[in-house]
Amino acid sequence: MTQADPLLFLQGVTKTYGSGQAAFQALRGVDLAIAEGEFVAVMGPSGSGKSTVMNILGCLDTPSSGTYLFRGMHVERLDRDQRALLRRRHLGFVFQGFNLLARTSALENVELPLLYRGENLTARHEAARGALAQVGLAGWEAHTPGELSGGQQQRVAIARAIVTRPTLLLADEPTGNLDTARSHEIMELLATLNREQGITVLMVTHEPDMAEYAHRVVHFKDGLVEREEHNGAGHGQGSAQFSAASFGAPGGPSVGEAPR
Repeated sequence: MTQADPLLFLQGVTKTYGSGQAAFQALRGVDLAIAEGEFVAVMGPSGSGKSTVMNILGCLDTPSSGTYLFRGMHVERLDRDQRALLRRRHLGFVFQGFNLLARTSALENVELPLLYRGENLTARHEAARGALAQVGLAGWEAHTPGELSGGQQQRVAIARAIVTRPTLLLADEPTGNLDTARSHEIMELLATLNREQGITVLMVTHEPDMAEYAHRVVHFKDGLVEREEHNGAGHGQGSAQFSAASFGAPGGPSVGEAPR
């Protein structure tokens, strides 16, 4: 792969659930390319395939057929353990429902991914405090989710997602449970992380005004990419933008282990 190649590349990706007469084809041949450092919003009606493609890109599900390259590596050929390794090393997740442990402090919630990595206590504390400071929650480390507003809880969730310094941040309706003011605060935070730290952001949203923060908006319909729109630099700086049609059949390296 060269510097001009995308971080993420899907070609002819399908996903079918069930079999026989009960079979449902959630994806029907998706082509998509996302540049490193890009901020992309994914939109579409319920059942359009946007959540399925996010699950595949996040290594939470596998395609039925087609190619998925992550920095030139064939993810569709990885086994379960290799996909888990890729998630731990390169991916961060933010969800609509925050998914915080209710009786656990903000600091301890943010430390969780590092605990799974086997980091020692001192390293976990230092990294988690730094991540909370990055999202504007310095001084709130000891508070539990019940002592935080919805916007603050989502900031903790974002800190947890970035504490491992991910290459890719996947955000599934990150403002869905927030009011308008808090929603824009969270979007400004995501845009800042994208602009200043170079984290690639891929976000599912139903809200057009939230999608305006992205560089590019990809619209899904009936299991396919229906169209794409470019927002210039969105609310951040410009970045390289890719279309899957710009690339021929990829010839990425054979899979050994997840990329470092």
